[in-house]
Amino acid sequence: MKIEALPLAEMRTHRSEKWRGFPSDVLPLFVAEMDFPVAQPIQEILMQMISHSDMGYLSSIPELGKAFSNFSKRHWNWDVNPEYVRLCTDVGVGMVEVLRATTQPGDKVLVNSPIYQNFYNWIKETKVELIDVPFIQNGLNWSVDFDAIEKIYASGLKVHALCSPHNPLGRIYSREELSKFAQLAKKYGVIVISDEIHGPLALSEHEFVPFLSVSPEAAEVGICVTSASKAFNIAGLKSALIVSQSAQMHELLAKMPMSVHYRSSILGAFAAVEAFNKGDEWLAGAISTIESNAHYLKTLLDTQLPAAKYEIPKCSYLAWVDVSGLGLGEDPSQVFLEKGKVAFNAGKIYGASASQFVRINLATSESVLAEAVNRMVKSL
Repeated sequence: MKIEALPLAEMRTHRSEKWRGFPSDVLPLFVAEMDFPVAQPIQEILMQMISHSDMGYLSSIPELGKAFSNFSKRHWNWDVNPEYVRLCTDVGVGMVEVLRATTQPGDKVLVNSPIYQNFYNWIKETKVELIDVPFIQNGLNWSVDFDAIEKIYASGLKVHALCSPHNPLGRIYSREELSKFAQLAKKYGVIVISDEIHGPLALSEHEFVPFLSVSPEAAEVGICVTSASKAFNIAGLKSALIVSQSAQMHELLAKMPMSVHYRSSILGAFAAVEAFNKGDEWLAGAISTIESNAHYLKTLLDTQLPAAKYEIPKCSYLAWVDVSGLGLGEDPSQVFLEKGKVAFNAGKIYGASASQFVRINLATSESVLAEAVNRMVKSL
């Protein structure tokens, strides 16, 4: 069963960044949040807690580790120790706090661009040195440059920050790729921190593989930061997880201040419990809609804007569209915004090599996607 997007008129009454970031005549398809109604079990726990004025300070919440462990076993056959699941405010806070626990200012941290723009912000915030080994681009295909990565690992790298599955590419790392990262990290003493927030959103016929699950080496060198927020459309509730797989990493993360846990939202934490325990049916429906929309967008672009090139993502609801063939200058997203009144994420924020791409949010209705492409055409 597909999840139907809420009507555009109703979405325009929402208070989130997506609907307040631009004037009302702009159609927003930028920030990664869905136009879908929140799953009923999540609604019910929130209404129950609010109606009972149950909104005090967050305490320990063993239910969350157990819920994530069960979810991971069902979806990925990954055995997670619930006691190795820690709470944090959101994935961004989790990444920053893990970097603080694993690095010193000036240490080298590797990313692979183009990559979610906040990776650059997290690295800047923690005062470490950014090292970038870009993906190798061949048209719409992006491959890992393992030769260059091993040279960086061997040069004294401290951390490799992975975006897995990859935002904005919609790419899922293969088990073999992740295993190779783990082997290299073990060989050279590198810690791999994997942002896996999009993991639950793998589209059909594609398998997401959690990094910590691929091998004993991965468990030894890796840390996962993830959340229910992206998959279940509850980003504003502020709750995420930091997961380790080995006693060594569990002890390392114990260096983090207790406030990392207590800054989280009690509403978000218990909403995540419900999402992981009772959200499978809703999630399957959301993925069905996203996948249908991904194919619908390709049809729209192929027929109305064939110079724009786009490959169906393997995961999540973010379309990565090459608009270099349209000849729109240094920042095509600005042309679409100014002339077409449609807002996408500019490719350049993800890396210099991506300036001729735009990222388009697919978690909406077909009518909104059709209007977005119509506005793109009118921008030319």
